[in-house]
Amino acid sequence: MAFAQEQAISDICILVENIEATVAFYTEKLGFKLRRRAEGFADFSGVGLTLAAWELDHLNTHTGVSNARGPQGIHKTCIAVELKSPDLVDQYFKELHDKGVKFVKPPEDYLWNARCAYFSDPDGTVWELYAWLKGGPGDYHQIHDE
Repeated sequence: MAFAQEQAISDICILVENIEATVAFYTEKLGFKLRRRAEGFADFSGVGLTLAAWELDHLNTHTGVSNARGPQGIHKTCIAVELKSPDLVDQYFKELHDKGVKFVKPPEDYLWNARCAYFSDPDGTVWELYAWLKGGPGDYHQIHDE
């Protein structure tokens, strides 16, 4: 059985320190719709998948999963959103920046042939907005089955 070829990822759950700050950020700044809310947990509807947030201590209490925290600034997750054009990267950068989302720096064209902009949520989860430049990703990104 090839699990990853048979089952789609339906939800991404980020682990957070403060569910209230997370709910405010994702609904007020990014425009996600709150779908469900429970103690220590929330999930949001967006195009294509469900984004969930679970407070570390709540998760630990109920499941036994570790609630160990990493140092601030240590990133282990990046949520990427592919946009249809480089102009949309600039447009969403401006819109989100105007709502108080703090970006690492303004959008740039990168050597992997994409225009990208990066920001973080209140818990440091990195987000990437990107669009391929003319010519797209090319074969550099392709893995061909033999």
